[in-house]
Amino acid sequence: MLSQWKTTEQTILRKKIKFPFIFEFFILGKAPEISPQSSQFHFRNFKNLHKKKKGKKKKEEDEEEESALLPFCWVSIYMAAHIATAMKPKNNNSNSNNNSNCCSNGYRSDVSNGSDNNSPSPPPSPPKPRLTPSLSQCRRRLRSKTKSFVRRENLGSGLNFRRNLRYLLLLPLLYISGLLMCVGPFSGFWGYASVPGSVYRSYENFQRLWDDIRFDNSSALQLSSVWKYKRRVKVQKPCPNSTARNHFSMYRTSIMESSGSSGYLIVDANGGLNQQRSAICNAVAVAGLLNAILVIPRFELNSVWRDPSQFRDIYDEEHFINNLKGYVNVVRELPEALMERYDQNISNIPNFRVQAWATVNYYLGVVLPILRDQGVIRIAPFANRLTMNVPSHIQLLRCITNYKALKLSPPISSLAEKLVSRMIERSSMTGGKYVSVHLRFEQDMVAFSCCVYDGGEAEKLKMDSFREQEWKGKFKRKDRVIVPALNRIEGKCPLTPVEVGLMLRGMGFDNNTSIYIASGKIYQAEKHLAPLLEMFPLLYTKESLATPDELAPFEGYSSKLAALDYTVSLFSEVFVTTQGGNFPQFLMGHRRFLFNGHSKTIKPDKRKLVVLLQDMDISWKAFKDEMEVMLAESDRKGMMVPRVKKFNRKTSIYTYPLPECACLQSSNNSTFRLTEGANVLNSHHESTR
Repeated sequence: MLSQWKTTEQTILRKKIKFPFIFEFFILGKAPEISPQSSQFHFRNFKNLHKKKKGKKKKEEDEEEESALLPFCWVSIYMAAHIATAMKPKNNNSNSNNNSNCCSNGYRSDVSNGSDNNSPSPPPSPPKPRLTPSLSQCRRRLRSKTKSFVRRENLGSGLNFRRNLRYLLLLPLLYISGLLMCVGPFSGFWGYASVPGSVYRSYENFQRLWDDIRFDNSSALQLSSVWKYKRRVKVQKPCPNSTARNHFSMYRTSIMESSGSSGYLIVDANGGLNQQRSAICNAVAVAGLLNAILVIPRFELNSVWRDPSQFRDIYDEEHFINNLKGYVNVVRELPEALMERYDQNISNIPNFRVQAWATVNYYLGVVLPILRDQGVIRIAPFANRLTMNVPSHIQLLRCITNYKALKLSPPISSLAEKLVSRMIERSSMTGGKYVSVHLRFEQDMVAFSCCVYDGGEAEKLKMDSFREQEWKGKFKRKDRVIVPALNRIEGKCPLTPVEVGLMLRGMGFDNNTSIYIASGKIYQAEKHLAPLLEMFPLLYTKESLATPDELAPFEGYSSKLAALDYTVSLFSEVFVTTQGGNFPQFLMGHRRFLFNGHSKTIKPDKRKLVVLLQDMDISWKAFKDEMEVMLAESDRKGMMVPRVKKFNRKTSIYTYPLPECACLQSSNNSTFRLTEGANVLNSHHESTR
C-alpha cells in the first residue's frame, strides 16, 4: 500500500492531474456523487480528455497509473463528501428545515416520513415558493452571528493590545537610546572610525607611495589613446530649418485660437552660470509651447555667486534673437503700453509660481489661460520648471538654444579663445592635447560638505565659523545631523588636489601631461596644491595663463570666470569631474555633442577611491590596477546614450543630448565655436573629431 501511494504521488507530480470533482465542489459548489463507479467515471473521462495514447505498451502504463490513482480518488471524494455533509445545517424541526432550505447553499436532503426505510417513499411534493419571512430570518441570523463574531474579535484584539502594551512602551526608549549612541555623546564609541574610507589619510599615503610613483618605469598613457570605446554614429543630415519652422507655424495654428501670440513671457533665471543656462533653454521651450513672445531672461542676484551680471554680459543678445527667428519671437523689452500698466517696472508684474518639473499639460491647462487673460506672465524662479518629457519639436528648441543660439559675449569669447590657444601651446609634449580638472575644493564647498580633512581642531572651528557666517544657523538646526565620516564613506566629500593627482598617476598619466585646473580660489592653495605640483609640474589655471590686465574686467564676476573655465575645459582631450553640480553635467553633455556622443570624461567612483586611499598597506601596483579599471569604466559610461522612445525621456537632455540634438551636429548648423573664424579652435576641433 505504501509503495502504491508513492507511485500515486509521483504520478500526480509528473502528470499535474487536477480532478474535476474537486473543482466542482470547491469552485462551483456542487456536491459530488459517492460511488466507485462515479469515481472511475470521473477519472477515466478526465484521462480520456487529456491523454490519448496509442500502442499496447502505453495502454499498460495507463492502466497502472489508473490503478495507482484510484485510492487517491476515493480519499479525495470521501473528504469532499465529508466537508459537504459538515456544511449542511442540522434539521431539528420543520421550521429549521424550512430555514435550512434557504441557507444551505443549494444542497437538498430527502427526509422519509415513515419509520421503515424499506417502505416506498411518497412522490415528491412540488417545491414550495420561498417566503419573504424565511429570507429575513436568515438575514437576521447572519447579522447576529456577524455581530457576535465582531465582538469576539474586538475583545481578542483588546486583550492582545493590553498584553503587548509593555513592548510598545519600550519603542520610544529604544529610539532615544539609539540616537544617543549614534549621534549623541556616546557616538565616539560607535563612530565610523573603523569603517574603511571614513578617515582622510590621502596625504599620508602620498608620502608613503611617492618614491614608487617617482621611479615608476611603466609606459605612460598617451592622451591620444585614452578613449578606446567607439560608437557607430549614423550620418546625420542638417536639421531642415524650413520644415521645422513650418512645423511650428502649423503647431501654433492647431492649438491656438488665432495665429497671433498668446502674450509675453518673462522669466527670472536663478543660480550660477549653468543653472541659468538651463533656465534659458527651458524658457525658449515654454515660449514655443505656449506660442508666447519671450522677453530676454533676467538674471537674479544669487547670494552664493554674488554676480550682478545680466544676459547681455554673458551672452550675445543679437546672436540669440537672430538664431531663434522662425521658432520663437524674442524681444529685449516689453511694449510701452504694458510697461505703463506696471509703472515702468517689471518687478510690479505679479509673480506666478510654477511647480518644479511641470508637465506640458500643466502649462497648457494652467499657465496658458492666465497668459491669454493678462497678456503677460512672469515666472520666478525658473530653474527646473519644465519636465524632460516634452514633444520632439519642443525638445528641438532646447537643442537649438543650447548649442546654436547661446554664444558667449565678445569680451568673454575673446579671452577664452586666447586661453585655449595658450593651453594648446603649452601641451606641445602631448601633441597639443591636455587634461582639464574641475576641482571643487574651494572654502565654501569644503564647509558645505561638512567633511573633515587633516586640519585638526583648528580647521573644524574655522569651518564651523564659516558655515554660521554664510548660512546663518542652517547647520545648527535640531533636525540636522552631521556625520563627517559617513559623508566621506558615501562619496560626498570633494576630492583634494592630492587625491586627484594620485588618481591620475595611477591611471597612467605621467608628469609630462599638461593639466588645466577649472576652479575658484582653492582652500589653503599653497598647502594642498604642493603635492599635485610634484606629480604634475605642467599645472595651469586661468590666473597663470592670462595676464592681470586681461583678468581685471572679470574680477568679482563669478559667472564670467566660470565661462572661461567652461570653455577651456570644453576643448580638452580629457575632462575630470570631482564633484557633482550643473557645471560638469552641462559640460559632459556639450562634449558628447562635440565628440560624436562620447563625453571623454573621467568620473571617479569616490566610494571606492576613499577606501583605497585610506589603506596604508596597499601597494602602488595594486592601486594602479584599481585605477585602470576605474578609467575603463569611465570610458564605457562616456559612450552611454539613453534609449528615448517618443515621450519617455528620464535623463537630462543637457547631459545626454543625443539622439534629439543629433541633427545639429553638422558644422553648418552648430555654433559651438566661440567666434566665427577662430582658427585655433577650428583646427583643434577637427583634430579631435
